[in-house]
Amino acid sequence: MKDQLETRIKPIWCPGCGNHVILSAFKRAIIELGIKREKIVVVSGIGCHGRISDYINVNSFHTIHGRVLPLALGIKLANKELIVVGFSGDGDAYAIGLEHLPHAAKKNVDIKFFVHNNMVYGLTKGQTSPTSPKGFITKSTPYGSPEEPLNPIALALISGATFVARGFVGEYVHLKELFKKAILHKGFAFIDILQPCVTYNNTYDYFRKRVYKLEDEGHDFTDFKKALEKAFEWNSRIPIGVFYQVRKKTYEEILELENKPPLVDYDITDIRIESLYHLFR
Repeated sequence: MKDQLETRIKPIWCPGCGNHVILSAFKRAIIELGIKREKIVVVSGIGCHGRISDYINVNSFHTIHGRVLPLALGIKLANKELIVVGFSGDGDAYAIGLEHLPHAAKKNVDIKFFVHNNMVYGLTKGQTSPTSPKGFITKSTPYGSPEEPLNPIALALISGATFVARGFVGEYVHLKELFKKAILHKGFAFIDILQPCVTYNNTYDYFRKRVYKLEDEGHDFTDFKKALEKAFEWNSRIPIGVFYQVRKKTYEEILELENKPPLVDYDITDIRIESLYHLFR
């Protein structure tokens, strides 16, 4: 199975980049869940993370900047039999593509959204991103960023996501298990992944000294208020793991698509649209 997931393209991410870990952990999750690669669709956006669609041998689509979620939603609604996984970066997901996250979360379409959060624009050589810490010095903020960073976990929670988690590439096995839980979850699953950029924002030591696993401290992931409280815990202690998980009707179930054939299976050979032309003349 592992060989089947490999492609002929060699990853060109920087040595030590957290993207390597995310790719490996995701492949291992697929293998351990026993999912046929034909059942998976990977959608990636613009940024260093975007190359992940070239490095894994499943159905894939590399879309334009910030549009991972609308494309992933369309694919899932067209063919509910597919497992649709969107990969995005902090710039791709939380800047130009930010408007799509709340809507995808509240709809609760059964897709998975994994964000590679290195808190910097790595592909364009190191500018401040929406999650960069206040005071962060970059080429675009030579005197330090004046802004407070966006809180992805809190945003996903208040937007209605039914699975909200945070991973860290320095915890490979833990991240792999989060991927498995997200894939198995019925509904919109969101994971913000702390992914240090070794070239422009190497935060490995910072996070290793501060992260702790929510499950080790008995966190109740069914308690929304507790989850929201944990979302604002940062600096000296940074939680990783599942913040919140609940089962609600998916968008597909609400539209009663579950009991109908996938749209891709409908016979359209006898459909004529000529009569519609007059409406748009």
